Amino acid sequence: MQQPDTLSATFAALSDPTRRAILARLAQGDASVKDLSAPFAMTQPAISKHLRVLERAGLIEQGRQAQWRPRRLRARPLRDVADWVSQYRRHWEDSFDRLDAYLHELNDTKEQADGDHDDHDANRPR
Repeated sequence: MQQPDTLSATFAALSDPTRRAILARLAQGDASVKDLSAPFAMTQPAISKHLRVLERAGLIEQGRQAQWRPRRLRARPLRDVADWVSQYRRHWEDSFDRLDAYLHELNDTKEQADGDHDDHDANRPR
């Protein structure tokens, strides 16, 4: 059987704003399904579906404390996403450096052109 692409599963889970909000809440600490569903205008079964997507992606897990079944954040898949994205950081930094140099060049050219116009203006009668 082929291994699932965990990065794709993580991105798919993160694609929904409700699931991202659930993760943000779990970043503050463990929470029950009831606590997680409180801020949303949706049924508990709908929240449970979101939780299953997050669990399949490995982003959360269900704990057990007596009768309480809290959900908790598992950060490893998020770190994998951050590692994957960081591969492109050098490209972004190089692009931003080139853009910065180009903007400085444009600004210098404009300042020189404005300075040339000021000299011509000084020779004009007032």
